[in-house]
Amino acid sequence: MKFRGKIFDICNIHNLTKIIATISKLTKNCKLRLTAQKLYLIFLEHTVTGGIGVWCEMSQENLFNEYLMEGVNLETANEIYLSVNVENFLKCLKCSQNAKSLKIKLTRKGSPCLTFEVEQPTLSGTSRKVMHDSAVELIERKFWGDFAEPLLPQFGVSIYMPPLKIVKNVIERMKNLSNHVIVGANHEGEMVFKIEKDLVNVSTHFENLTYPGLKTQPRKPLSCNSKEVVEVKVDVKKLAQLLSGQQINPTKVICNITPDEMLHLILINEDMSLQYFIPSVVC
Repeated sequence: MKFRGKIFDICNIHNLTKIIATISKLTKNCKLRLTAQKLYLIFLEHTVTGGIGVWCEMSQENLFNEYLMEGVNLETANEIYLSVNVENFLKCLKCSQNAKSLKIKLTRKGSPCLTFEVEQPTLSGTSRKVMHDSAVELIERKFWGDFAEPLLPQFGVSIYMPPLKIVKNVIERMKNLSNHVIVGANHEGEMVFKIEKDLVNVSTHFENLTYPGLKTQPRKPLSCNSKEVVEVKVDVKKLAQLLSGQQINPTKVICNITPDEMLHLILINEDMSLQYFIPSVVC
């Protein structure tokens, strides 16, 4: 197995750092899947016990200037799966924010590591190289199926969200009032965030939102009434965790709602997409 990627564009180094920083707010450890075309960061808890899921997908062409990857088997399994400590990954990247180049490669130094080779400029005009190692664990092929992309249910509604900064402020206030938030939307471009308690009901409404063209979108609304709101109740802290921790500044965010089952968010920009799965709660 071999993996080596080199980045010369400082903007790409910063973008990768923002992606890893966002993931670090959601989990301490994740799986890194390397293929010939893409990189994936994966964290999947058991949704049966109320766990979240994270699926981040990046094109290697948009990230690396040089890229070499040879998987377990070039013909039948040309991929590599690693278990990565996200905090250590982030620390290594933060040391390269002013670098001339950054090389990341899979090495073995007693145990498997991701080695970060940072080329730093100096006042004399020459450069110096600084090495950082982050221990990883190789995942055997027989376990790869545990980290497959989650199958998506048929959504009750799919809609583009309002600006995340506004939604974040709404959710931050609501989490002080309740442990759960109800997220709803309809086929008229309306979206609502609300909490319902014995002593108080609070809701924030958005209008004139648009829709994505998703293959998973139902061919017709689940209800004949397009104004009927499709809702799901989720843990408000888990939603706030993503909104407060994201640093990737997506160009658009898709919200998919499956009633009484799942809230599915997709953050998208030119270089990557990040899916966030929050199971519903019943109370």
